[in-house]
Amino acid sequence: MPTQPSHRTRSTAAALAAGALLLAPLTACSFSSENVSCADNRCTVSLSGEGATATLLGTEVAFGGVQDGQATLTVGQTSVSCGEGDSVTAGPLELSCTSVDGDSVELTASLG
Repeated sequence: MPTQPSHRTRSTAAALAAGALLLAPLTACSFSSENVSCADNRCTVSLSGEGATATLLGTEVAFGGVQDGQATLTVGQTSVSCGEGDSVTAGPLELSCTSVDGDSVELTASLG
């Protein structure tokens, strides 16, 4: 005879699901390039080579290259340029470009 889950089982499952949702932004960095680190809803990444991507705080960031000291980045469907020391907002992210050099960019992303 099938049994129904107890109230305690349903409550525990709901608490676990809620906890997972709260922790997701803290661990939501994945990457296809090197040098990604995240802590406290903030990720730092180095993207090297045109087409390098990283998923930071649930949002994909793609590197389009450097021209005239400006890194071209695509955040979701938005394209932005960022020079060394610049900060830009794109989609849900605020990006701070700490280094723009040749064919790479180092940036910090936080939720805007």
